[in-house]
Amino acid sequence: MNVEDRLALVREVGEEIVTEDELRALLEAKPHPVAYDGFEPSGTIHVAQGILRAINVNKMTLAGVRFKMFVADWHAWANNKMGGDLEKIQATGRYIVEIWKATGMDLDHVQFVWASEFVTDEAYWKKVMNIARDSSLDRILRTTQIMGRSDKDKLSAAQILYPCMQAADIFHLGADITQLGMDQRKVNMLAREVGPKLGYYKPIVVSHHMMMGLQAPPSAEMDPVERATAMKMSKSNPDSAIFMSDSAEQVTKKLNKAFCPEKVVEENPVLEYFRYLIFQRHWANHRTGRPGESPVTIERPEKFGGNVTYETYAALAADYAEGKVHPADLKKTAARYLNEILQPVRDHFEKDEKAKALKAQVESFKVTR
Repeated sequence: MNVEDRLALVREVGEEIVTEDELRALLEAKPHPVAYDGFEPSGTIHVAQGILRAINVNKMTLAGVRFKMFVADWHAWANNKMGGDLEKIQATGRYIVEIWKATGMDLDHVQFVWASEFVTDEAYWKKVMNIARDSSLDRILRTTQIMGRSDKDKLSAAQILYPCMQAADIFHLGADITQLGMDQRKVNMLAREVGPKLGYYKPIVVSHHMMMGLQAPPSAEMDPVERATAMKMSKSNPDSAIFMSDSAEQVTKKLNKAFCPEKVVEENPVLEYFRYLIFQRHWANHRTGRPGESPVTIERPEKFGGNVTYETYAALAADYAEGKVHPADLKKTAARYLNEILQPVRDHFEKDEKAKALKAQVESFKVTR
């Protein structure tokens, strides 16, 4: 695969790339650059974290990128997730890894690294301290949305340290690329600012799209990144998201209630599911992934036009905008395909006794914001 083909795959992942010229130079210089994503183990995960994450990783690894998936257990502890119980956080991390196994993420080219492995390394804390010393408190407070917080929240001292740790993670992992959601953009840009000053480098930032929650979008004017963060799926609002652990009945019920105005394409969460998950569904499993979108068939009675198959998301969106596809048919089809995607995950946690016990353990925990 040549550099332009590899670059095209990364473009499919990145809603924003800072910068594309740097990315091209990196791909020309390294056949296997390192990218990282990090996650707080803080309860069960929704389809954007489970399915979309697998799709994006599989596209990146096909482009030759090698992933380091950072299990941010100490970060979740600092952010008071799972009531600040580190053992519960770590059990949740193991559970999430099992989910990704079941989706078909390309684990042959993914290395899981735990924050708890870093904290015994003096060199790591030197990076954290150097970043903290080089950054004003105001600059750090501007990054707090990475934790699902704002500068108006009452923050603990640990939460103020968190962004410094996350920026240090990039350099300690040796990551050429930070491949996280747009909600993590501010800390990635902090790393680009401080890296050269501290003798490191500027990591390339590939920020993926933050999928909408199922509710209506906010009407207020706000910063684009803050708006995307406000609109995204949220564990704290279970009705706003479909979770990897949801039953078929729960998936159907949530989609039936979803915001989906007739003929409206922009900021329509059900159409987002088609664009980023359903048309991309074969990418979720690296063994079945293939270039291009996967066809989607809308099933409906003959009196309403009969079944219609769309080869691309653009074709579906165009017909929806013209009123040729009804919201009820769109929701029904979304539920059918999402349940097909989720069924292997359900089967894994039903048939694998170790995974089943881990799921039951995590579901017994109280999730805290």
